Amino acid sequence: QVHLVESGGGLVQAGGSLRLSCAASGSIFRINTLGWYRQAPGKQRELIASIISGGMPNYADSVKGRFTISIDNAKKMLYLQMNSLKPEDTAVYYCNLPRGVPYTWGQGTQVTVSS
Repeated sequence: QVHLVESGGGLVQAGGSLRLSCAASGSIFRINTLGWYRQAPGKQRELIASIISGGMPNYADSVKGRFTISIDNAKKMLYLQMNSLKPEDTAVYYCNLPRGVPYTWGQGTQVTVSS
């Protein structure tokens, strides 16, 4: 079983920054790929960023240029640096495999961006 725990969310004003972390544990020794998802109120969960160790990151257009995903394979950690936050970034943020069958979803971390 792989456990995913997201942290780092909070309340921030528009234009501010947050750094999210995702810790993977359990049956996984290291991570090669993970992605960040978010689910805004009334919307479907969407993949916004993904990365493969040694590869190029990918971003949804909505966050491109503002968010930066990074991965630490050995530490089994995934990060998301979020800059220039907008109210529309308000969502619960999750990490998981960017494709294929996901691991069990964690609780996510709430990001709220005020106007």
